[in-house]
Amino acid sequence: MANSQSNNKQNNNKHNHKGNKNQGNKHQDKKANLGLTATKEAGFSEWFTQLIQKSEMIDYSPVSGCYILRPRSYFIWEQMKEVFDKMIKEDGVQNAYFPLLIPESYLKKEEEHVEGFAPEVAWVETGGNTKLKERLAVRPTSETIMYESYSKWIRSYKDLPLRLNQWGNVVRWEFKHCTPFLRTREFLWHEGHTAFATKKEAIDEAKKILNMYEHVFKTLLAIPSLAGEKSEKERFAGADNTFSLESVMPDGKAIQGCTSHHLGQNFAKAFNIKYKDKDGQEKLVYQNSWAFTTRAIGMALLLHSDDKGLVLPPKVAQTQVIIVPLLFKNKEEPVLKAANKIKEELKAKGIRVRIDDRTNHSAGYKYNEWELKGIPIRIEIGPRDLDNNQAMLKRRDKDDKEAIPLDKLTKATKTNLNRIQRDLYKKAKQNLNKSIVKVRTKNSVIKAINKGKIALVPWCGSKDSESKFKEETGIKSLNAPFDQPDLKNEVCFLTKEKATKWYYFGKSY
Repeated sequence: MANSQSNNKQNNNKHNHKGNKNQGNKHQDKKANLGLTATKEAGFSEWFTQLIQKSEMIDYSPVSGCYILRPRSYFIWEQMKEVFDKMIKEDGVQNAYFPLLIPESYLKKEEEHVEGFAPEVAWVETGGNTKLKERLAVRPTSETIMYESYSKWIRSYKDLPLRLNQWGNVVRWEFKHCTPFLRTREFLWHEGHTAFATKKEAIDEAKKILNMYEHVFKTLLAIPSLAGEKSEKERFAGADNTFSLESVMPDGKAIQGCTSHHLGQNFAKAFNIKYKDKDGQEKLVYQNSWAFTTRAIGMALLLHSDDKGLVLPPKVAQTQVIIVPLLFKNKEEPVLKAANKIKEELKAKGIRVRIDDRTNHSAGYKYNEWELKGIPIRIEIGPRDLDNNQAMLKRRDKDDKEAIPLDKLTKATKTNLNRIQRDLYKKAKQNLNKSIVKVRTKNSVIKAINKGKIALVPWCGSKDSESKFKEETGIKSLNAPFDQPDLKNEVCFLTKEKATKWYYFGKSY
């Protein structure tokens, strides 16, 4: 039975790959510079640049470091936004919107905060031809503009908790090398800002939000992460604790996917955010802020894509299935009719599907184009397939095709979309696990990271030792995992003092 199926598949593959001799100019197709000329392994940076442009995910704008999100990539953002927005609303968070422009005096109210952001702030100094009395910062983050209002809105314990989120954009004038999605001067994000009566409530929420992020990254983007707490040096400016998700890219570099900060009472003191408790005593609130950004899109593209182009998790693919009818002369009508029937049946099941019935390109050209653009499933149907009452199904993440009876095609397509989503995560998770090396000395850390690994090491957590080590090697701490290995008798890999926690160290974007 297996051999019979194999022979049947080979015969149909042979037939279908020929395409239609009358379908457009094949000479033109051969000359078209459709595919990627750089490889992921040998030319990672150039590969990524070609990938995001040729697959129509992004384009360059006239402003250096600012990029255009084309519909295919913005769709991914919409899916992330829809899922997370629903989660936080069900948890009691409300959406609001605060101004893009922030007075300089507001930004200066929290000393550590403004010091952390000062090099990245873009300023508005004139309105029309008139010089402004006070400079306005183009929002690098919204703590200061939002907390001025919080200080007015919060008066009593009955006003707590106050939990607001806004969806918007920010500008951080990066002076490092800008990379589309990963490090840009303007990016989209959401930012949650919450206030509580107690520290425990605040920290519990900060960790809960990180769990929500982990769900979004896993179930939508198929990205596995290392969850933990940032070091003192790497935490958010003005925060007591920063919790993060870190992921490892194919080049061995880590990237921070999102953060959830417990701000303690630092901003409450700066902005005088106080409430009266049940006994009439005046107290400062405890606060959090949390965010993810369009950087997550770039992480998914880097993680899953290959030398043929994009590999998109089906849940965030704008088109999940492309149907390519093989149009032979005088046999077009029944094939197109069958293709449209398949399309309607898939749409009825909520699958995002298109038909590529262009006649100015060969079938081979279309196959390459849709592989480049990362469409999770391709369905091919031609005259011989109709004779056999079947269609050919090709998964983007696999090389082989499968002949599927037409009456089972819808179910098989749904099943394979779910399998692709699951398999992409499984593969990425296995690669992440393989990349972590548990070591205890400075030299072994350097050696592991030079091999594209992430080092899990015992460390004392001192700011000075991390700064010096990063300056020497370019290696920094990522976070300390919540689930800590045994620390008994462990000494710091840098200072030889008693280690306080195990930390992940690596090179980072």
